[in-house]
Amino acid sequence: MTTQEAMTGQRTRPHAAARPVRWAADVVATMREGARLRLDYSAQSLWRVDRMIEDLRREGTPRAAVDSVLRGFGAYAGEVIVRASGAEWWASGGDHWIRTPDGLLWDPIDEARRCFAGTGSLRLLCLDALAGRRVPQH
Repeated sequence: MTTQEAMTGQRTRPHAAARPVRWAADVVATMREGARLRLDYSAQSLWRVDRMIEDLRREGTPRAAVDSVLRGFGAYAGEVIVRASGAEWWASGGDHWIRTPDGLLWDPIDEARRCFAGTGSLRLLCLDALAGRRVPQH
């Protein structure tokens, strides 16, 4: 426990969470303002996120044009998992993962990219992570 935690009685989020938490908040605000879509950090909201990514792919949007949006959607899915399970963000070399309480590592940002490629699902990743099932990494 840090001195700050002892003084305030509150635990702070790990430093690794700072960037993905901001990316998730940015995509929530962007979707609310631009697409009139409310994302509430629930597992059910990931249906809408998967559908939005699929729509971008179907429209033929170049990946480079949506890379930051995909990163935000992945970070959002990670935050859904963190909030539902007590998982933590981990970072190394600029990459960010989720470590669930059972010790498994998950890569929701890469899963968003796979979703855009037509081979992934943030909703299913969340369900697997919350159930503690490891899925094969590509």
